Amino acid sequence: MQRFYIDVIQGRGSYYELGRLAGDKLKQSPLFAVHQQRRKKSLHSYKIDFHRIKQYFQTFAPVMWEEFEGLAESLGWSLYDAVHEYSGFQADDVNSGCSAMMKNGLFVRNYDFHPKTYEGRLLLWQPDHGYASVGISGRLVGRIDGMNEKGLVIGFHFVNRRRAEDGFTCSIIARLVLDSCATTEEAIALLSSLPHRHSFNYSLYDASLQSAVVEASPRGVQVRRQTDVCANHFVSDKLSGENRYHTAESKERLSNLQKLADTPRSMEGAYELFNNPAYCIFKKKYGSWAGTLHTTVYDPRSLRVLVGVGEQAHPFPIDFNQWLTGERLPVTRVFGQIDSAEAFVHM
Repeated sequence: MQRFYIDVIQGRGSYYELGRLAGDKLKQSPLFAVHQQRRKKSLHSYKIDFHRIKQYFQTFAPVMWEEFEGLAESLGWSLYDAVHEYSGFQADDVNSGCSAMMKNGLFVRNYDFHPKTYEGRLLLWQPDHGYASVGISGRLVGRIDGMNEKGLVIGFHFVNRRRAEDGFTCSIIARLVLDSCATTEEAIALLSSLPHRHSFNYSLYDASLQSAVVEASPRGVQVRRQTDVCANHFVSDKLSGENRYHTAESKERLSNLQKLADTPRSMEGAYELFNNPAYCIFKKKYGSWAGTLHTTVYDPRSLRVLVGVGEQAHPFPIDFNQWLTGERLPVTRVFGQIDSAEAFVHM
């Protein structure tokens, strides 16, 4: 078993100040060298229409542009370079498998990925404009999953990278939703308006316990309301042609989730269901980019969170409602372990 950790980063203030904080924390981490190396590849892989991207942010999340300005200044990069690398527009995200359940007042999720691309950052972010949120970071500025102060929760689930088009990638889309949407319906409207780079499912849950899965591809969006579970393929007939050729594992996992969703569970019980490999939701295929790295449980009504790192980990509890009043979490890292020798670059 290999021991690893995620850093807990807490920030309050203007978007510019939060961008500075994100950059400062990145420079203190081994992850920065990885991002600098990736930067060389990114410059050759794609170009961006800077003014077009700025217009998108001015339309959907205008104040968030200031975070890129703060990030650029902290890193000593030009604003163009910061936007090119972290705006999530026209970039490529690597494949990831994920499972989610939105039932009985809880949103439960496993994030399945490869250790070498994991950022290992749990962020509690309270901007002076926009909604505060708690979640795991992706592509630095983006979020892998999270919940905002209104109780809206989002997670994403890879479907296909085939036939990519100009648009935003999954992690920045999740961040845009958390910062600007209060309900599942508002999130559906935003997800239906944004240009999507790749094909992904977005699982949603809110404080009124309205669940939905938004199936989004560059060629269309389908919404499945009051859907309790989500995996890594499109179910809607109109988008089924977007699926990868091999979907058997995802369909089997979805069927297993549906069978388990009908039994009400406490936060701890739901966490155990996803984090204990005995229930066949937790995955160990790290070498195939499909091993579970974290388990999160969000309660959108009480704003409580459980975060577990790795396999059968003791979950770390967060009372996000108390944190919003100014209370700070007394920890800087959460530890766990996985049954794999694959390296974590953020350590």
